[in-house]
Amino acid sequence: MTTPQVADEVLAYYSTRFDEHARLASSAAGVLELVRTQELLRRYLPTAPARVLDVGGGPGAHARWLVEDGYRVHLVDPVERHVREAAGAGCTVEVGDARSLSAADASYDVVLLLGPLYHLPELPDRARVLAEALRVVRPGGLVVASGIQRFAALFDHAAHGRLHLDGREERSGRVLASGVNEGREFTFAYFHRAEELAAEVRGAGIDGARLYGVEGPGDSMLKAAEAATGLQVPQESDLFVSALAAARLAESHPELLVASSHLLVFGHRPGQAALS
Repeated sequence: MTTPQVADEVLAYYSTRFDEHARLASSAAGVLELVRTQELLRRYLPTAPARVLDVGGGPGAHARWLVEDGYRVHLVDPVERHVREAAGAGCTVEVGDARSLSAADASYDVVLLLGPLYHLPELPDRARVLAEALRVVRPGGLVVASGIQRFAALFDHAAHGRLHLDGREERSGRVLASGVNEGREFTFAYFHRAEELAAEVRGAGIDGARLYGVEGPGDSMLKAAEAATGLQVPQESDLFVSALAAARLAESHPELLVASSHLLVFGHRPGQAALS
């Protein structure tokens, strides 16, 4: 097992400061992210019981529903707390580093990178992650990579009515210029421009890269509503349903990618092979 070489700040953030296990259920924006990620993945995933490697899978939020859908999932994460929590998701688990996977060559039908890229601000590290994903996925297999959109912090602070407070405007300006988040409200991270993320995936040799915005134009609206009322917007409410509809409509309009907090890129390893 390779000892993960992840920034101490990132490990501390997820180990002691933030409960990633609750993130996708504790706000309407989190629920929207989960619902949209599920429907986008289900659109591209091969038929179960394909083998899925969930790299940087955290406490198993996606592994859990993938297992329920019949997939064989192995989760790798550098945070020991996450791996302990993910053990209850019905998948196999491992502490590991996305840049040096223990998996054998061409051993998975799908590789998910739904977290590693935005915690690695240096391009060579992100390239290593993508190269490893390409190595361990079978020829013709699916690779899915997630990024945080460059303008996400700006929109988030504005939606919560706090952009003008405590130096956030200045910090947000630096993120817009460099993509590097300094680790105040969120931890140390890199926020991609949409085409930049797609270009990194294509540059790794992954074919057919297709880019999606996850939450769509309703993302900030949901955050602003919860900030104003102090209450979580219910999934069955008109506001949430409208936000979900807006995300779906925005898919075919690249100029609306900037409205989403998260981006997903889908591509395949060149070549063809039968599912294992």
